[in-house]
Amino acid sequence: MTKIYFAPMEGVTDYVFRRVHRRHFGGVEKYFIPFLSPTHSLTFSTRERNDVLPQNNTGVPAVPQILTNNPDYFLSVSNWLSDLGYAELNLNLGCPSGTVTAKKKGSGLLRYPDMLRALLDGIYAHSPLPVSIKTRIGYESTEEWAQLISIYKQYPVHEMIIHPRTRMEFYNGTPHPELCRELPFPFIYNGDIFSGEDCEAMIKELPCTTGFMLGRGLVANPALAQVINSGEELCRESLLSFHDDLYREYLETWPESAAVGKMHLLMKYFSSCFENGDKVLRVLRKATTCEEYENAVYPMFRDQLIRSNPSFRLDLLLS
Repeated sequence: MTKIYFAPMEGVTDYVFRRVHRRHFGGVEKYFIPFLSPTHSLTFSTRERNDVLPQNNTGVPAVPQILTNNPDYFLSVSNWLSDLGYAELNLNLGCPSGTVTAKKKGSGLLRYPDMLRALLDGIYAHSPLPVSIKTRIGYESTEEWAQLISIYKQYPVHEMIIHPRTRMEFYNGTPHPELCRELPFPFIYNGDIFSGEDCEAMIKELPCTTGFMLGRGLVANPALAQVINSGEELCRESLLSFHDDLYREYLETWPESAAVGKMHLLMKYFSSCFENGDKVLRVLRKATTCEEYENAVYPMFRDQLIRSNPSFRLDLLLS
């Protein structure tokens, strides 16, 4: 069985999404929670707290992710999460957002090796829980990767999750998996795995990888992890059932406008599953109320054909 992790995607893979996905599809070993960014007061928004509360993740093998460059802040939140019952944590060194990197956090910290070492020294000397790392291979250049490897291998990292792009590349262009062929530690591969064929090809190219973290590809085709592991493909009925369960729970959790907004975002991903995904989005674009949304989406589910082995389409997400 191929080890599959669900990547944390802010605004997409919240606790409702994770819980409903777990109910409908198999193949995912761990779900990573979108990052918490602790401060000295250890105060979080209602959304952040709801995302990590154990009762909101019942039945979901969830792993909290922490975004910080301060070891004391990391340790404070790790103690709190340990008390909540979590078994492991993840350090975010991959986020490429400009508002994050400007604060020397996420992949922005990769520019400052001394700060990075100080953070890792504090974390691995005192964390009450095992800590994995999700990283990019540099900030400006892939030539930074060798130095980052030399730093990471000095610590008892629970698990390395590598997105082989630099911060400056964001999610553009082609990843650089060739830079992961001879690493001194096992790792989870993350980056542009959008189909079972993509996964098989990467296993051949990187036999040392121990598994995969999927993000956009797994949201676009929520059955992708089980396709990789059992061959059970997505069908109209399974996608519609997942959609309806999500829609119902979002309406129970959020005001109508927010629930419809969340479904609009998810349909930008799900549209990759339909033969005429662009037509699907055109029909939905003006729907702002539940009645308008339902009048648009259900005829589409009835009339549009599901693609065989659907995979993520960036053009639809950006449309």
